[in-house]
Amino acid sequence: MTEINNRDRAVFEAGIKLGALYHQFVGTPINVDMIDGLSRVIEESIGVQPFVRSIGVTIDREMVEKKQNPGFGYCELEGRMLHISLQVLYKNVIAHVEMCYHEEKEYPLMSIKKIEEM
Repeated sequence: MTEINNRDRAVFEAGIKLGALYHQFVGTPINVDMIDGLSRVIEESIGVQPFVRSIGVTIDREMVEKKQNPGFGYCELEGRMLHISLQVLYKNVIAHVEMCYHEEKEYPLMSIKKIEEM
Protein backbone atom coordinates (compact mmCIF):
# COMPACT_ATOMS: atom_id res chain seq x y z
CA MET A 1 0.00 0.00 0.00
CA THR A 2 1.30 3.44 -0.92
CA GLU A 3 1.59 5.93 1.90
CA ILE A 4 -0.42 9.15 1.72
CA ASN A 5 2.05 12.04 1.85
CA ASN A 6 1.66 15.75 2.67
CA ARG A 7 1.40 16.65 -1.00
CA ASP A 8 -1.48 14.21 -1.49
CA ARG A 9 -3.26 15.55 1.57
CA ALA A 10 -2.85 19.20 0.51
CA VAL A 11 -4.36 18.50 -2.91
CA PHE A 12 -7.17 16.44 -1.36
CA GLU A 13 -8.02 19.25 1.07
CA ALA A 14 -8.04 21.79 -1.78
CA GLY A 15 -10.39 19.62 -3.84
CA ILE A 16 -12.75 19.21 -0.89
CA LYS A 17 -12.87 22.99 -0.40
CA LEU A 18 -13.64 23.71 -4.07
CA GLY A 19 -16.29 20.99 -4.25
CA ALA A 20 -17.96 22.17 -1.05
CA LEU A 21 -17.91 25.78 -2.24
CA TYR A 22 -19.45 24.88 -5.59
CA HIS A 23 -22.27 22.80 -4.17
CA GLN A 24 -22.94 25.12 -1.26
CA PHE A 25 -23.27 28.38 -3.21
CA VAL A 26 -24.35 27.55 -6.78
CA GLY A 27 -28.06 28.28 -6.96
CA THR A 28 -27.90 31.19 -4.50
CA PRO A 29 -30.19 34.07 -5.53
CA ILE A 30 -28.03 37.01 -6.65
CA ASN A 31 -28.25 40.40 -8.31
CA VAL A 32 -25.57 42.87 -9.36
CA ASP A 33 -25.92 44.86 -6.13
CA MET A 34 -24.85 41.92 -3.98
CA ILE A 35 -21.91 40.56 -6.01
CA ASP A 36 -19.21 42.03 -3.76
CA GLY A 37 -20.99 41.00 -0.57
CA LEU A 38 -21.59 37.43 -1.73
CA SER A 39 -17.95 37.15 -2.87
CA ARG A 40 -16.83 38.15 0.65
CA VAL A 41 -19.27 35.73 2.30
CA ILE A 42 -17.96 32.85 0.17
CA GLU A 43 -14.35 33.81 1.00
CA GLU A 44 -15.12 33.99 4.72
CA SER A 45 -17.10 30.74 4.74
CA ILE A 46 -14.41 28.72 3.00
CA GLY A 47 -11.59 30.66 4.68
CA VAL A 48 -12.48 29.42 8.17
CA GLN A 49 -12.08 25.78 7.15
CA PRO A 50 -8.95 23.86 8.15
CA PHE A 51 -5.76 24.38 6.14
CA VAL A 52 -7.04 27.30 4.00
CA ARG A 53 -4.16 29.74 3.56
CA SER A 54 -5.95 32.16 1.24
CA ILE A 55 -8.97 32.39 -1.04
CA GLY A 56 -10.10 34.86 -3.65
CA VAL A 57 -13.59 34.85 -5.16
CA THR A 58 -14.69 36.81 -8.20
CA ILE A 59 -18.23 36.69 -9.56
CA ASP A 60 -18.58 37.67 -13.22
CA ARG A 61 -20.66 40.86 -13.11
CA GLU A 62 -21.41 40.78 -16.84
CA MET A 63 -22.85 37.26 -16.64
CA VAL A 64 -25.02 38.22 -13.66
CA GLU A 65 -26.30 41.28 -15.53
CA LYS A 66 -27.18 39.17 -18.59
CA LYS A 67 -28.91 36.44 -16.56
CA GLN A 68 -30.73 38.73 -14.15
CA ASN A 69 -34.49 38.55 -14.71
CA PRO A 70 -35.70 42.12 -15.33
CA GLY A 71 -39.11 41.44 -13.78
CA PHE A 72 -37.77 40.04 -10.51
CA GLY A 73 -34.36 41.69 -10.38
CA TYR A 74 -32.24 38.63 -9.66
CA CYS A 75 -30.90 35.37 -11.06
CA GLU A 76 -29.26 32.28 -9.61
CA LEU A 77 -25.51 32.03 -9.13
CA GLU A 78 -24.07 29.60 -11.66
CA GLY A 79 -20.72 27.82 -11.58
CA ARG A 80 -19.79 29.59 -14.81
CA MET A 81 -20.01 32.92 -12.96
CA LEU A 82 -17.33 31.99 -10.40
CA HIS A 83 -13.58 32.42 -10.52
CA ILE A 84 -11.93 31.00 -7.41
CA SER A 85 -8.26 31.06 -6.44
CA LEU A 86 -7.43 28.98 -3.37
CA GLN A 87 -4.28 28.09 -1.47
CA VAL A 88 -4.28 25.23 1.01
CA LEU A 89 -1.37 24.77 3.39
CA TYR A 90 -0.97 21.29 4.81
CA LYS A 91 2.14 20.95 6.95
CA ASN A 92 4.96 21.88 4.52
CA VAL A 93 2.98 21.85 1.25
CA ILE A 94 0.97 24.61 -0.40
CA ALA A 95 -1.52 23.55 -3.07
CA HIS A 96 -2.53 26.38 -5.40
CA VAL A 97 -5.82 25.54 -7.10
CA GLU A 98 -8.51 27.37 -9.00
CA MET A 99 -11.95 27.03 -10.45
CA CYS A 100 -12.97 29.04 -13.48
CA TYR A 101 -15.25 28.79 -16.46
CA HIS A 102 -13.69 27.14 -19.50
CA GLU A 103 -15.26 28.74 -22.58
CA GLU A 104 -14.32 25.98 -25.01
CA LYS A 105 -15.66 23.18 -22.81
CA GLU A 106 -18.56 25.34 -21.57
CA TYR A 107 -17.91 24.14 -18.02
CA PRO A 108 -16.48 25.48 -14.75
CA LEU A 109 -13.28 23.47 -14.33
CA MET A 110 -11.27 22.95 -11.16
CA SER A 111 -7.52 22.60 -11.59
CA ILE A 112 -4.22 22.39 -9.74
CA LYS A 113 -2.06 25.36 -10.72
CA LYS A 114 1.03 24.71 -8.63
CA ILE A 115 2.26 22.71 -5.66
CA GLU A 116 5.01 24.12 -3.44
CA GLU A 117 7.01 22.36 -0.76
CA MET A 118 8.39 24.65 1.91
